[in-house]
Amino acid sequence: MSEKHRVSDISWKKWGPYVSNREWGLVREDYSENGDAWNYTSHDTAEAKTYRWGEEGICGICDDLQKLIFSVGFWNKKDKMVKERFFGLTNGQGNHGEDVKEYFYYLDSTPTHSYMKMLYKYPQNAFPYDDLIKNNAERGKNEPEYELIDTGIFDSNEYFDIFIEYAKESQNDILVRLTIINKAEKDTALVILPTVWFRNTWNWGYDDYKPQLSAEEANHIRINHKDLETKNFYAKQSSKMLFCNNETNNQRLYQSSNESRYCKNGINDFVLTGNSQAVNPKNTGTKASFFIDEYFKAKESKVYEFRISDKELKDPFSDFDSIFETRYKEADEFYADIQKGIQSEDEKLVQRQAFAGMLWNKMFYHYNVEKWLKGDPAEIPPPKSRERIRNYEWKHLNNEHIISMPDKWEYPWYATWDLAFHTISFSLIDPDFAKHQLKLFLFEWYMHPNGQLPAYEWNLSDVNPPVHAWAVFRVFKIDEYLREKPDLEFLESAFQKLLMNFTWWVNKKDINGNNIFEGGFLGLDNIGVFDRNSVLPNGEQLEQSDGTSWMAMFALNMMRIALELALYNPVYEEMAMKFFEHFLAIAHSLDNMGDENFSLWDEEDEFFYDAIASSDGTHMYLRLRTIVGLIPMFAVEVIDDEMIENLPNFKKRMKWVLENKPELAALVSRWEVKGQDSKHLLSLLRGHRLKRLLARMLNPDEFLSEYGVRALSKEYEENPYTLNLNETDYSVKYAPAESDSGLFGGNSNWRGPIWFPINFLIIDSLQRFFFYYSPDFLIEFPTGSGSYSNLDQIADSLNKRLAKIFLKDDNGKRPVNGQYERFQTDPDFKDYILFYEYFHGDNGRGVGASHQTGWTGLIAKILQPRFTKKEMAESETEMPEDVEEVKGKENE
Repeated sequence: MSEKHRVSDISWKKWGPYVSNREWGLVREDYSENGDAWNYTSHDTAEAKTYRWGEEGICGICDDLQKLIFSVGFWNKKDKMVKERFFGLTNGQGNHGEDVKEYFYYLDSTPTHSYMKMLYKYPQNAFPYDDLIKNNAERGKNEPEYELIDTGIFDSNEYFDIFIEYAKESQNDILVRLTIINKAEKDTALVILPTVWFRNTWNWGYDDYKPQLSAEEANHIRINHKDLETKNFYAKQSSKMLFCNNETNNQRLYQSSNESRYCKNGINDFVLTGNSQAVNPKNTGTKASFFIDEYFKAKESKVYEFRISDKELKDPFSDFDSIFETRYKEADEFYADIQKGIQSEDEKLVQRQAFAGMLWNKMFYHYNVEKWLKGDPAEIPPPKSRERIRNYEWKHLNNEHIISMPDKWEYPWYATWDLAFHTISFSLIDPDFAKHQLKLFLFEWYMHPNGQLPAYEWNLSDVNPPVHAWAVFRVFKIDEYLREKPDLEFLESAFQKLLMNFTWWVNKKDINGNNIFEGGFLGLDNIGVFDRNSVLPNGEQLEQSDGTSWMAMFALNMMRIALELALYNPVYEEMAMKFFEHFLAIAHSLDNMGDENFSLWDEEDEFFYDAIASSDGTHMYLRLRTIVGLIPMFAVEVIDDEMIENLPNFKKRMKWVLENKPELAALVSRWEVKGQDSKHLLSLLRGHRLKRLLARMLNPDEFLSEYGVRALSKEYEENPYTLNLNETDYSVKYAPAESDSGLFGGNSNWRGPIWFPINFLIIDSLQRFFFYYSPDFLIEFPTGSGSYSNLDQIADSLNKRLAKIFLKDDNGKRPVNGQYERFQTDPDFKDYILFYEYFHGDNGRGVGASHQTGWTGLIAKILQPRFTKKEMAESETEMPEDVEEVKGKENE
């Protein structure tokens, strides 16, 4: 069975890389009085503290309910602890928020995880924990972060390259290969600890069943769990076996008595000090390691093999190489099929690592808010204060699934709008997983009874842009193309739940009932002049250009889904009409607010702005040019005549609205003027406004970078935007990389850098506008250049600018790798790609979370050739000869 045919078999996904890279410092593990999650559990206490909701490890795997976990620990005989988890700074320790301080790379994975590979670079000298904490603490917001490479620990190549590979013989039979290379010019030692353990499910007072690990014979650990088929853990190398229990060491952490004699850190203590009292001499427990104490000569490479299996094998390693060879060959064949339209080997490398990063960032996510608030029967009740600290309105939420994470170290919890973007790239390699992820958040144990989608665990009630419907339809169409069959059950079931979410937005985020939406934060952290969630002191309200535009986009997405369903069931024609009229109402309100008919489009600046509405009904623009003003571009839909003719009831009702409500009909951009191939356009932007927005966006002195579209106009680098509101002075300056503000913890920045999700939506919107306008709608590109391009050519250029971040330039360097020469030229670094959270607005350097392949994984979709011949033909349409005549048209 090839990987292509195996993808839809859910049983092959029973085991995967579902282990967090960090469980400490999380909300769901926080039982403090004040909600200080970062300090309730820490990196150092994690060694001895048993977690309640999940487990962490280095390059770990587990089953889909995380009952059994496998990971690898290392000790270089100089560190203060066994390296069982990746180190990083807390939000308070980092000068730009939380930050992992390790180098590891996801190199390969198939959708079923039948083959996986990653690389970890482990220093041979004592890990500089204190140095990293101290130096970052001394640096301010305007200074660069102090990175692991800055400590000099790699200067003499005194580190190990540790390649970890997995190959499945079958669904519950997993082979593990470690290839460890001493990169130094001198001999050195290394302790290797392949480890299995059970997530603790027996201490909380619900189920007292306690599984057990035991030594069966030489190099064989028996796994005994009533719910698992996996029963055996084999090592090829002759190894000592160490056993302890996944139980908290109360004595060490709290100076109180231990319930278990051999605690979670028992193996660590034995390895570091030789304390034989810390491990169970009877060779049983709930955590067990093979203890491999090795000596490496200079530049020496060694291979270690292990197997976790449901089979009783006399010789577990006889077929080891052949299985690996088969699975690796299948992976190559799978991606050769995916990448058959890509010519560049470098593009293939980047895309395959992007897919790998997305697949490795799947995680078992467990969080039952009611149990978390009340505490567990067998534990001390949580402090009363926690009932009102956070998430108390989400008692229905009960999550226990494999979910795509933004980054399993910096963001080892889902973010709903991030996930919508994840599914676009996932749909190229595993559309079933993409569809399931989207449906998951619409289930009753995720979605609030009032229709709100959960944001993320730090504040489930926060508001993210409503992009779920957009993702549902995009994934549906990609899946339809790949399968040559529409999954109407998926589309219809998602639509029914999205109706509830749309209603929540209408009821909760349109305070005055005027179709102007005040989403607040909307996932854009510090994009505004001030925290957009804040309550203004004199009763003013923030009228948000982006909040309203997101809802116009949502309405059009819902209309488009309803039209698709109406082709199969005419009942949905009425729903399509409802969302058509709702879109018109939102579009009308955007230009006609209050008694003064105030518009969020500023005729003087020809740009969309947020505005502050005073209690007396007057409005004031916040004339700060950010991507907030570009988001109205996303509300665009193109419908062809053929679809309209096949839906007579929708056509009849739409015609009545357009004829009898002229004030609304005027807002429907060029509906009666058919575009290329008899298409109709629905948009918040008529031709003139689109051109004026694009003139700003495509200006290198404002939004346009060599690497994409910036989040804030570069004009504010020399001329910061200032505002005095209620006797408080505010200032916003262009900051192309790390945040210079502490707003939202200071760990991300929307005041200048390039963000993939927004850029992707810009490109998506331009392509849809082109689908209507055809090549005869030209824009000066770049602004001020005297050269003109059609919208598809501009979209293609933006695609290439984003890809340029990762691809080698003429000098063989990748902008993403930034200022470190070693990352740019060293053969052991330069072709391993990190997919950061966002990117420097001027030079493309990676910034923020270093493994946020989630929405930055959109690069995989960007590098993928377009699906249909029709789209390819459109992008190759000849330009009109008389450019001067065409560019002068207003296209109203």
